[in-house]
Amino acid sequence: MPINPNEAGAFSSTDAAGNLLIKFGLYLPGIRKPDGFEVVVRIIHRDDRFDPAVPPVDVPMAWQQGSSLDLWSAEAKVTPGGGSPGRFGSEGTYLYRYQLSWTPPGGGTPQLVTRWFTDPFARQAEIGRLAAVTVTRNPVASFAWSDNAWRTPELDDLIVYELQVEQFNDTFGGIVDRLDYLKSLGVNCLELMPVTSTKLDFDWGYGPVHYWAPHAAFGGEAGLKRLVDSCHARGVAVILDVVYQHVDPFFPYCVVYQDLRKLSNAPRIDSPMIDGDGPFGPMIDFSRTFAQEFCRLANRHWLDEYHVDGFRYDEVTDLYQGPTDTAYAMLAYETYRYSRGIDRFGCGPGTYSRIIQCAEALGRAPEVLRNTYTNSAWQDDLLNRAENIARGDLSAGSLSDLAHLLDPFFAGRYPNTKTAVDSADQNVEMPVAPFQYISTHDHSNLISFAGTSGTGPLPEGDRSQFFKLQPLLIALYTSQGVPMLWEGEEFADNYTLPGDGLARVHLRRDVHWEYFYDDYGTALIRLCRILGRLRTANRALRSRESYFYYQQSLAGNTIVAYHRHAPAAGPNPEQYAIVALNFGSEPSSINLPFPKAGNWIESVDGGNTLTIASNGAFAAVTVPPWYGFVFLH
Repeated sequence: MPINPNEAGAFSSTDAAGNLLIKFGLYLPGIRKPDGFEVVVRIIHRDDRFDPAVPPVDVPMAWQQGSSLDLWSAEAKVTPGGGSPGRFGSEGTYLYRYQLSWTPPGGGTPQLVTRWFTDPFARQAEIGRLAAVTVTRNPVASFAWSDNAWRTPELDDLIVYELQVEQFNDTFGGIVDRLDYLKSLGVNCLELMPVTSTKLDFDWGYGPVHYWAPHAAFGGEAGLKRLVDSCHARGVAVILDVVYQHVDPFFPYCVVYQDLRKLSNAPRIDSPMIDGDGPFGPMIDFSRTFAQEFCRLANRHWLDEYHVDGFRYDEVTDLYQGPTDTAYAMLAYETYRYSRGIDRFGCGPGTYSRIIQCAEALGRAPEVLRNTYTNSAWQDDLLNRAENIARGDLSAGSLSDLAHLLDPFFAGRYPNTKTAVDSADQNVEMPVAPFQYISTHDHSNLISFAGTSGTGPLPEGDRSQFFKLQPLLIALYTSQGVPMLWEGEEFADNYTLPGDGLARVHLRRDVHWEYFYDDYGTALIRLCRILGRLRTANRALRSRESYFYYQQSLAGNTIVAYHRHAPAAGPNPEQYAIVALNFGSEPSSINLPFPKAGNWIESVDGGNTLTIASNGAFAAVTVPPWYGFVFLH
């Protein structure tokens, strides 16, 4: 019997007499009443949890005979109890947790297996590890979505911004307040670091406990829905960073079955999801059907309930096992197939679904793009090269390598398309491309590689070196693939990260919004806003065609030049863009062949127009130090 999300979790209702009820359902495969197990759900009103005079209400759960997944269920009447203190029986939010005990065969004293564990299917969660449910006699009206006309953008049209909610602006609502700002950078897709419930200490969210509930501190369910709806109203897609390679040790299907093994005479029962520890925590075992269904249904939950546009899958480098695996490949495939029935992904006969499925597949990105239903991937090649350039590696080999990395399809390094299926299960070619970035949450801010200032274990990046970011940002916005900014990168935010250890995850790096106003920040933001407008408006800068002027570049100078090209298509005329980047500390010139006759307008500063007499005619371009020009035709 498959997992049924409608019977797993906590659900509020009323009976015929108007009494408040909570129905609980918990799958514990292998844990059965006839074998001596007992499960209790412990419930308390949220406003009573810290009052020592108010104990939780314990409700025994019944094991459902005949359930292949060993469903335990209970129906709790939420009514005031005999003059007892507290708010139990009032409407509001209730916190709950489960407790497991076991009695040896033949009787005896029950032994506590797990003192408390949370609900793996909780739709609502309190800050920390507690599950929650809202109880009311008047059912809360469903969220009034306004995005019926929204369609997820094509992959080549995306400009992505990665952010962590707390660091960026505290809550989901805080992000809504910054949408005008993000749009000004050309951003039309947000990549949110994990948004599910996390621990009370600051945490990036890469040790998941709750897979179905947005973090309460961020704004919970209503806050995330409002954010997605507001983004769609502004033409911005939203993808969630999800973690299926590993879990937090407190994840219910980890802690319960581990605790059971600590009882010497208790039955030995394998977890339905977890098998051993990995470098990042207990690992999900995708050879087990329950694990496959749990993760697939979690994806559907976010697509259906929160209208997200896709996912960034964490740690696919380890999760992917092959093109026919039951882990990542199957999850991406089944999520893609499900997405075909959702209007915003625009799938029909002869067309592919535009759901965004991005794999963090460092070192394996081309393979994953070729062999799975992924259409995009994280890869650190451009980032690594940018860090080296910021450090001062301006050798011809380094800058030439940068130019080639800006064209990920060069020499077949990355595939252009992947064979997928349309709504009628007919083969169709789906565009695929890597994400391109020069900074992410996993690395120190790029300015730190140009130099640091201050003392201490984590000195700040030297923001006076901001100018070294300018040609790299121009390169990013004019690259092939999907450009992505990391929060604060656009005004030279300057955090450094430790090389290893838990401080990488628990170091909160609030965006320095004050940098928006200073000389360094305003210069970079101005540049990003210009580049965002150019990429959005010019098809050549979003195209799949690029040519590196390898003969003219780096000829006694530090200039790298390339052109981007979009052929005529329907009513759209042919378009070209020529990009020239100077990584030197002095102005430098390059003599370039312009592929098309006519006027070429320099569009970063807008102060230079070249008139080319014939196709392929050469013209000299002088580029300021640590800067770049974009000529459009």
